[in-house]
Amino acid sequence: MALKHVVWDVITVVLFGVWFGSAKASVSYDSKAITINGQRRILISGSIHYPRSSPEMWPDLIQKAKEGGLDVIQTYVFWNGHEPSPGQYYFEGNYDLVKFIKLVKQAGLYVNLRIGPYVCAEWNFGGFPVWLKYIRGINFRTDNGPFKFQMQKFTKKIVDMMKAERLFESQGGPIILSQIENEYGPLEYEIGAPGQAYTKWAAQMALGLGTGVPWIMCKEDDAPDPIINTCNGFYCDYFSPNKAYKPKMWTEAWTGWFTEFGGPVPYRPAEDLAFSVARFIQKGGSFINYYMYHGGTNFGRTAGGPFIATSYDYDAPLDEYGLLRQPKWGHLKDLHRAIKLCEPALVYGEPTVTPLGNYQEAHVFKSKSGACAAFLANYNPRSFAKVAFGNLHYNLPPWSISILPDCKNTVYNTARVGAQSAQMKMTRVPVHGGFSWQAYDEETTSYDDSSFTTVGLLEQINTTRDASDYLWYSTDVKIDSNEEFLKTGKYPVLTVLSAGHALHVFINGQLSGTAYGSLGFPKVTYSEGVKLRTGINKISLLSVAVGLPNVGPHFERWNAGVLGPITLNGLNDGRRDLSWQKWSYKIGLKGESLSLHSLSGSSSVEWVEGSLVARRQPMMWYKTMFNAPAGNSPLALDMSSMGKGQVWINGQSLGRYWPAYEASGTCGECNYAGTYNEKKCLSNCGEASQRWYHVPRSWLKPTGNLLVVFEEWGGDPNGIFLVRREMDSVCANIYEWQPTLMNWQMQASGKVNKPLRPKAHLWCGPGQKISSIKFASFGTPEGVCGSFREGSCHAHKSYDAFQRNCVGQNSCSVTVAPEIFGGDPCPNVMKKLSVEAICS
Repeated sequence: MALKHVVWDVITVVLFGVWFGSAKASVSYDSKAITINGQRRILISGSIHYPRSSPEMWPDLIQKAKEGGLDVIQTYVFWNGHEPSPGQYYFEGNYDLVKFIKLVKQAGLYVNLRIGPYVCAEWNFGGFPVWLKYIRGINFRTDNGPFKFQMQKFTKKIVDMMKAERLFESQGGPIILSQIENEYGPLEYEIGAPGQAYTKWAAQMALGLGTGVPWIMCKEDDAPDPIINTCNGFYCDYFSPNKAYKPKMWTEAWTGWFTEFGGPVPYRPAEDLAFSVARFIQKGGSFINYYMYHGGTNFGRTAGGPFIATSYDYDAPLDEYGLLRQPKWGHLKDLHRAIKLCEPALVYGEPTVTPLGNYQEAHVFKSKSGACAAFLANYNPRSFAKVAFGNLHYNLPPWSISILPDCKNTVYNTARVGAQSAQMKMTRVPVHGGFSWQAYDEETTSYDDSSFTTVGLLEQINTTRDASDYLWYSTDVKIDSNEEFLKTGKYPVLTVLSAGHALHVFINGQLSGTAYGSLGFPKVTYSEGVKLRTGINKISLLSVAVGLPNVGPHFERWNAGVLGPITLNGLNDGRRDLSWQKWSYKIGLKGESLSLHSLSGSSSVEWVEGSLVARRQPMMWYKTMFNAPAGNSPLALDMSSMGKGQVWINGQSLGRYWPAYEASGTCGECNYAGTYNEKKCLSNCGEASQRWYHVPRSWLKPTGNLLVVFEEWGGDPNGIFLVRREMDSVCANIYEWQPTLMNWQMQASGKVNKPLRPKAHLWCGPGQKISSIKFASFGTPEGVCGSFREGSCHAHKSYDAFQRNCVGQNSCSVTVAPEIFGGDPCPNVMKKLSVEAICS
């Protein structure tokens, strides 16, 4: 057995001479397990980021995580949310970190606090406050004095706050692990010696804070001792820590992938995710964290990228709205229960690996006390395998692992999903009288006293300091009456080169055209003919940022905005360069300066009804009032009729919307088997990357809610609808002899001699009932939930038991056995049951 690391505090004292609290560490580790107060553990964790939901959602999210079998909640700490300006701190609302951690403690779960303070996380500027960029002599994330000073100051601020609230496990609190930096290894390799020096400094700085719990560094092969280096990825079974005494930890098991505007929506099959986790455990893993367990929403302007969507759903076990994503949530819950049954063997035993075939092997764990657990793996992505293990034979589906907590009986297979599936729907909510819209025309030609003029083109972020997505560039162009194009009608071509991210071109106040980039190619080129007239013409360019970069070396140096050159081609004198003319600048929109999104600001101007609303013109503000709908179902806005812009409820920003940016890519059927990557399983091709925008219930008042929309392109607000998210249908898809935990427990207790038949469990959402049975077939049905079809073998009474037991009920269960469905429709064939029930 590897050297047990039980004296974390002593090592910290010896190495760095700083300590507080008790004389003996209550969190320790060795190569096999993390030990908490003397108990060796295999820990299951999930990421829930507190700013990506409302505080009112936190207790339910945490409870559902606990019910799903989690031991730990993991979160980043978001520096730019907590220190929006130097020395001015904010820990309220959905940034109330202490409240969030105390709720986790109340639920009886632990916390892995990833202080960073760089987080990446597809978050604006990687979590760094923008003011950090403007400190003299600063270079981010390297051996740089100004950066290290600010990083240490904020890290200490967070640690001291946690200590003051007694939230570290060494003080009786829930925080068992802390993280310093984040995914620094690749950057360290690129930077070289300064990166290595920075890594050592960060480790020593963190250890010197005396938290009394271990520190980790993810994606950092060279983590200085005693910092634990950990793995992030879709698979981490290959990973080994850099010292034999450190546990094998997976801090980001990616449950899906993020959505980008203009990209399809990635999803990851539950079978493959479960396979990756079981494979990590069978290779000696002791800590797994799902990134994300609840992804949530990038409210306001927190999405980074650029071009990261407002939804951060991530195909997580809890969806963006906090509802169970089935079957992923349930299938992982069953996996966690199976792993916990194996824990006595896993935390002590050294695995023995035995080949069972060309692509099959067994990993067997045995402890001195006699505990035994086995993992039987079939790595072949195409073929079933029948393997001999012990004195028995086992059937393994392709790309799957079976878990045997007693080395005999299978309680779980990663490819056999026993949990119900659910199809969700967005149902339009009747709003009394409908939305009655009023409009306000955003100024596109003249600027107020806050504008300024200079020669040449300015970079956008340095100009706006990210106070707004918008920066106006405006200049005058004089056209003589003798220009040839005035006679021919062949307008000169305006070419504008921009560092990104989107660009609207206005000629004399009228929108002439738009150009925009993408996540991989944020730079923009606009080149179109423009209608110019004799005399002075005003060219106005509205440069639009869509989130600041969050990843990459020196991302603080990335540019945005119109950097030029800007040229006019097709005039009598040929090509005219406008780049070094006088340009006038205006940060933000007039509507932003008037705070039109707020109740007080919106009442300060005259809004127009009727004609302006119906004209679908660009650069318009719209507002309406509405009452909150009854019920507790999560709510969203259907923005499919709009182009691009931002939306607010009662002064709080739901985020950027961009349904007009349709997803390009190839979507099709996705087989769970075989190595997964973020481009393997996609949806929404040819549709809006994001159509629905989450409205937290807690943001609404019973009556008189203000909804404000700013539309850049010219969408139709009459097509905006409030919708509620709820279950449409629920499905079960279960083999007749599918292994279950209950079977194993009954047999282990001696209450039964042979396996029990599994049951199909169906349940609708709160307040819903099963109204009808859409499909039921016991035999060899095909397809997936939402598109089942009968196979060559079908029991003709398949519907009867569900009609009798389920219709009119919120939930029901039916035993999967031939006699329930009128007899065996095809003897000597392995059968399964597929059923879909409609919820209403």
